[in-house]
Amino acid sequence: MIYVHSILKQKGASVFSVTPDKTVYEALEMLALKDVGAVLVMEGEKLLGIFSERDYARKLILKGFHSKDTLVKELMTKDLIVVSPNSNIIDCMSLMTEKRTRHLPVIENNKVVGIITIGDVVNTFIKFQGETIKSLEDYIHS
Repeated sequence: MIYVHSILKQKGASVFSVTPDKTVYEALEMLALKDVGAVLVMEGEKLLGIFSERDYARKLILKGFHSKDTLVKELMTKDLIVVSPNSNIIDCMSLMTEKRTRHLPVIENNKVVGIITIGDVVNTFIKFQGETIKSLEDYIHS
């Protein structure tokens, strides 16, 4: 079985974040600069929410707000779905599918230690399946 800590070991544990009092425009600049789809919203080490491209598209544009006048705390997703480094990726995939989310903050001892995306999970799963198939083929041919 593959666990979240394996994904974080490969991709690193760096987390991009903004404070809740930043404007949506500033958060969008960070998304573009870091080439990511979401940033955590944090005050110090405390996780308050997550702000994603989806929040921007569905909560700002469609409601007629402006990104330079709206604060991240007004649009961020507050009901977070989180996982631990010891969560397995099958559970993560199920959780992401069921809750329709693309990003899972990773929490250990009440502290953010990383974030994983649906891409991270799927790519890791595909790699694992490929290695399993190769092992089975080698076993069959030997």
